[in-house]
Amino acid sequence: MPFRFFRPLLAGGNFNDRLLACAGALMGIGLTGLVCTWLGAGDQALPLLVAPIGASAVLLFAVPASPLAQPWSVVGGNVVSALVGIAVASLVPDRVIAAGLAVSLAILAMSLLRCLHPPGGAAALTAVIGGPAVAAAGYGFALMPVGLNSVLLVGLGWLFHRFSGHSYPHRPVPVVPAPAPVSIAPGLSIEDIDLALEELGETFDVSREDLDALFRKAEANAAARLARDGPGDYVI
Repeated sequence: MPFRFFRPLLAGGNFNDRLLACAGALMGIGLTGLVCTWLGAGDQALPLLVAPIGASAVLLFAVPASPLAQPWSVVGGNVVSALVGIAVASLVPDRVIAAGLAVSLAILAMSLLRCLHPPGGAAALTAVIGGPAVAAAGYGFALMPVGLNSVLLVGLGWLFHRFSGHSYPHRPVPVVPAPAPVSIAPGLSIEDIDLALEELGETFDVSREDLDALFRKAEANAAARLARDGPGDYVI
């Protein structure tokens, strides 16, 4: 069916969540811009808002449970990447080469510092190709406006999610263990999840703790279904 390409890509999300994300982004970006204006962050040639903050808002408000959307990921990822981009731009005169180096080294730096954040790549790139104003700001660009934008957005995201029904910073929801062993994934432990992730050799945008909570909830639901309906054809 041609419409299969328009099916939701994110598990667990619904239309109401997407509307909440729209409202959150409106508040987050709008108020971040207003506060930066009030603080005089736009008095010089630098922008009030940097483009990577728009991408940060998508993660923070649309997928607040993602490890890539947590406070240290947003603030650390954007600031560290901007610093990397500024350093590369000052050392490599060729902007094309500098752009590639900045993004690749930003990924390495964010990974080592446990603050991987996709918009950080854009922050590093902006530091290279942002023009004379960014170049003149030097390392200060990482703090104003990148750092200020990031801190304000995280603070507003924290406030917004106090009322959205989502935890932020995200904490896995405790799950009551299944009352009895079930036929699927008996005795599943987080070590088993770690081993499965290692064997699959892929990186997933979900924490191991959330995977553990998801599987335990599925076990509890399976136990409740078996108690209600009997094993039937479900036994593996």
